[in-house]
Amino acid sequence: MSGEERWCVVTGGRGFAARHLVETLIKYEIFAVRIADLPSSIDLESYEENGTLGEALRSGRAYYISTDLRHKTQVLKALEGVEVVFHMAAPNSSINNFQLHHSVNVQGTKNVIEACIELKVKRLIYTSSPSVVFDGFHGIFNGNESLPYPPNHIDSYSATKAEGEALVIKANGVNGLLTCCIRPSSIFGPGDRLLVPSLVSAARAGKSKFIIGDGNNVYDFTYVENVAHAHICAERALASSGEVAEKAAGQAYFVTNMEPIKFWEFISRILEGLGYQRPKIKIPASVIMPIAHLVELTYRLFGPYGMKVPQLTPSRVRLLSCSRSFDCSKAKDQLGYSPIVSLEDGIQKTIESYSHMRAENQPKREGPSKASVYLGQGRVADTLLWKNKRQTLIVLLVLGAIYYNFIALGSTLITAVSKLLLVSLIFLFIHGSLPNRIFGYTVEKIPASNFHLSEEKSRDIVLLMASSWNGVVNVLKSLCKGKDWILFLKVVFSLLFLSFLGAISLQTMFVIGLPLAFISFYVYEKKEQEIDALFLDAFSMGCKLKSDIARKLVAPKKND
Repeated sequence: MSGEERWCVVTGGRGFAARHLVETLIKYEIFAVRIADLPSSIDLESYEENGTLGEALRSGRAYYISTDLRHKTQVLKALEGVEVVFHMAAPNSSINNFQLHHSVNVQGTKNVIEACIELKVKRLIYTSSPSVVFDGFHGIFNGNESLPYPPNHIDSYSATKAEGEALVIKANGVNGLLTCCIRPSSIFGPGDRLLVPSLVSAARAGKSKFIIGDGNNVYDFTYVENVAHAHICAERALASSGEVAEKAAGQAYFVTNMEPIKFWEFISRILEGLGYQRPKIKIPASVIMPIAHLVELTYRLFGPYGMKVPQLTPSRVRLLSCSRSFDCSKAKDQLGYSPIVSLEDGIQKTIESYSHMRAENQPKREGPSKASVYLGQGRVADTLLWKNKRQTLIVLLVLGAIYYNFIALGSTLITAVSKLLLVSLIFLFIHGSLPNRIFGYTVEKIPASNFHLSEEKSRDIVLLMASSWNGVVNVLKSLCKGKDWILFLKVVFSLLFLSFLGAISLQTMFVIGLPLAFISFYVYEKKEQEIDALFLDAFSMGCKLKSDIARKLVAPKKND
């Protein structure tokens, strides 16, 4: 490491966009790069180990330093002796955790600014977000930098990013520090660990057929190499002398590919490029939002115990259903920014980089099937799913014997049950009278504990009955108010369904129900994804119908 080398720091240097910036800085020998991030050591992918980054780390043109931005002493150590800071670190935007986001996006940014001032760093480029001007309800069409921060943001990530951005802008000119902020819109490209993987995961689960909203919302996407290019343009503008630096300093800039596209068309092109079906079924955002709130509440409760970050959150639903396009004229005029990779080429490069996620390369299912899980993964599952063919055949023979001896004769339900209990009693009595060994074969006795109902199980049954009764009482109370039409329709349809089942004879239920159970669970295990997709289609149609009915029922009340 020579003394004449110019060094920069990239905070959050192992993040998606930051990796590309680090590669670009090293590749074009713009700066020697200090990569600052939270892990204790750097863990390179194989392509990085054998590429530009690996070579730079070995030669000393790049250096990794573990840094927690929430601790100023660590920040001071990371920034010592550098000329430029690219502040790109931020927590996962999907996690709506105010304390986490504030500690990094606000307090961490304060620490970076103070360290820059104390160490006389020359330039600070902050990676902000277009969400700093988005309230989550009103779409943005070709928005420019004159848009103010909204009174309320869509989530804690956006609110704290706005606060961090304001701090960076305010710090411009302090002790010679020049600052500016880049607001890249909807970053995509190779190495993305959120957008494409989540799309593929949804497609493989049969959930990618849905469009949230009317599908006409327009978005601006930004290919990741263009994001890195924009940061370098900002640094060069601040490093320029005279009017160029004066105009760029203390400013924020929207950065996009300058090719607005319908959001769901972009998603469709990614999915189709990887061999999956494009979304077609439209679901109103108002239908999905209550589910998203429930998912977010569940995560708040179980997140500390290892629950994965959910994709379906209220802020995500709003982002997927609103328009967000931005004008990049300011970045073009003052920073000299223009995309170096077109949207079409960016989409193609992204698809090629995820060839391992193509539809034809789906991994085989690991672990038990859903059918097996629903059946308890025990003897019942083994029997109905033909896992234990001998056991399944024995059960079929016993059921056949029961049918021909008790049900086919046209007996009433009470008579059939009485005869079945009588036969069971005779069997148990004879079985209990047999010796332990007959002709050298051991006779397995049925332990009395098999028929014992523990106090815990008894309590659970009583609690279930009490809970069910209280649930019915609450439903009746709601119906008595005469206002909840949706609940009324649910109860009516449920009772009609029960009356339909009650009209079916025991013989018919036995002849149709049992074979159907064997066939349906077996088929579901073999065609799990296809059946799930059909179920989701039916569910979306039901949601739309429910929404339409609710709208029609509420409309007359508003008119009154």
